[in-house]
Amino acid sequence: MSIVLEITDLLNKLNEEQQKAVLHQSGPAIVLAGAGSGKTRVLTTRAAYLIKEKKVPASNIFLVTFTNKAAGEMQRRVFTFTGQKLPFSGTFHSLAAKILRTQAAYGHLKPFGLDVNFTIYDSDDQLALIKNIYKTNGFDVTTFKPQLIRAKISNAKNELLTPTDFKEMAKDDLQLFTAKVYKSYEKRLRDENAVDFDDLLFICYQLLVENELVRRQYQAKFSDVLVDEFQDTNKVQYFLSKILTQPQNNLFVVGDFSQSIYAWRGADYHNLERLNHDFKNITQYRLERNYRSTQNILDAATSIISNNQSHPVLKLWTDQTSKEKLEIYETSTGELEAEKIASIIKEKYPKNLKDIALLYRTNVQSRAFEEAFMRRQLPYKIVGGTKFYERSEIKDLLAYLHLCFNKLDSPSRERAQKIGKRRLQKFSQWLAKTDKIILENPSACLQGIIENTHYLEKYDQKDPDDVVRLDNIQELFNVASRFDNTLSLLENIALVQDGYLANENNLIQSEENKITMMSLHSAKGLEFPIVFMVGMEEGLLPHVRALLEEKDIEEERRLCYVGVTRAKEKLYFSYARSRFTYGMSSNSMPSRFLSEIDQKLLNVNRSFDFVNQEKQNKHFFSQSKKHQSSIKNSKQKIHLVIDDESLEALLNDELDIREFLKK
Repeated sequence: MSIVLEITDLLNKLNEEQQKAVLHQSGPAIVLAGAGSGKTRVLTTRAAYLIKEKKVPASNIFLVTFTNKAAGEMQRRVFTFTGQKLPFSGTFHSLAAKILRTQAAYGHLKPFGLDVNFTIYDSDDQLALIKNIYKTNGFDVTTFKPQLIRAKISNAKNELLTPTDFKEMAKDDLQLFTAKVYKSYEKRLRDENAVDFDDLLFICYQLLVENELVRRQYQAKFSDVLVDEFQDTNKVQYFLSKILTQPQNNLFVVGDFSQSIYAWRGADYHNLERLNHDFKNITQYRLERNYRSTQNILDAATSIISNNQSHPVLKLWTDQTSKEKLEIYETSTGELEAEKIASIIKEKYPKNLKDIALLYRTNVQSRAFEEAFMRRQLPYKIVGGTKFYERSEIKDLLAYLHLCFNKLDSPSRERAQKIGKRRLQKFSQWLAKTDKIILENPSACLQGIIENTHYLEKYDQKDPDDVVRLDNIQELFNVASRFDNTLSLLENIALVQDGYLANENNLIQSEENKITMMSLHSAKGLEFPIVFMVGMEEGLLPHVRALLEEKDIEEERRLCYVGVTRAKEKLYFSYARSRFTYGMSSNSMPSRFLSEIDQKLLNVNRSFDFVNQEKQNKHFFSQSKKHQSSIKNSKQKIHLVIDDESLEALLNDELDIREFLKK
């Protein structure tokens, strides 16, 4: 339903800086919009302003964002404001597909081997095609996994590299092999009149570059190009934005350097800087007033992100008067951390669970909190991930464990058969000759299964998705190491899976009132009254795989900033002094990001010490000051050649993080 508003009514709802951005006259513009600063309202009001005041036809506006949800919300708002629909509003991929479908009808895709009926292959189709290429050519799937090659091809297309380009720049066996598969893959796609998701952008850009008629048609059509979340654009998206906005150069982008957290999938926040080079007369607007969080939360976020030296930082402010401090909870172990957070929620927020978000760096961290919440009958939901014991690799290994004690367990046997008949045969041979003492020891039994079935060969440590699965398997070992008997382990897991540890009736009755659990990456764009950021430790946040490069540390800091700015009213941090890693307890150090927060903003609680608040704060901040000093000393440019022994020593707490960074 449309409720058409006058432009003055829309402008009156904006602050002064927002109004300046919306009323930008012509030419290129960058709107640096901090977290919670109302960027969506600015972008949609800008579109409404162009339609209502500048008399730009809605069909001449190209409005692009990164998710279907965000695109739908912007379309809805513009329609509410103007009564008109935007035909070219959506994600980069959906709009590129629309252009390609239109041009295919005129035969303009023939040079790319496509006709009007071309098919778009999804990720499963792509993987199936690559596996078929492996089979046809006799390639060994254990040398370079098909999933890894699919990711490499995707990255190549996003960097506008053809198979020939990729082959010419190949430097190692993996790249040479990828180039070979990439060439066959592209041929098969065209033979089958198909494209993949990355082709939608790649071919659209090639079409615009190579076909002057088509290029001029769309450049004339789109008088204004509006792009949301510009810090998340990759190379092909940047060049698409640039070519479509010519010659008018009415490019209006919204972004925030500090919220760029997707480098691992090709996003490059430097694209915001490149605009200044490519558009000499560009105008910049800054939105620093925050409508979401308290000032203490914003000050904490700013103090963290200000330690990044590679990009501009917005100083967020609000007129909210709350001065409530942020809480830090230190516990002795990871299990106690989960119990402490569960007890706080149970005591303080039993009727406000839907207001709570629990944020963690990696999905594997959810397991301890899932169990703690169940023990305290706290309903929860996991967003952007799967409950720990429902993850495929965990269910695989649990199936083998069940078969060790019950050969008649048909669901477990069926699952084991799907894992591989050869693996099941090797498992059966191992089981027949293995001593009962080994089987009854959870860790030893699990280790025996993995070694004899060669289960880990399913995964590739060079594939980010497989690294997550390997982390989950390691977490299962950590769980197993806490039980003396394998059947006790399986019984506990069954109770957790069935929700028996939490009252099932309560869970059903409180279905809508649930704690939201998610990774920090999944939390971007969301907000919650109460946020718990857990596992605030070196090796978790920042993640251990980010410790070797300053640019990776900066990305982790941006991720922390995104987490902090999700909180509206109350923010909790927690960390443990020790965690189970590789089946044994190892010491951990508080995250460097905690030491970057002004101590006046924090209350520190050490749950295993009954000392007064002043002494707790004094102890924490004296440790933080020493830690921060060591961080500053390590900010020199790092030239590291880390061997496996050093990394293993770090993970097992045999090597201090500061010594690790000095190596």
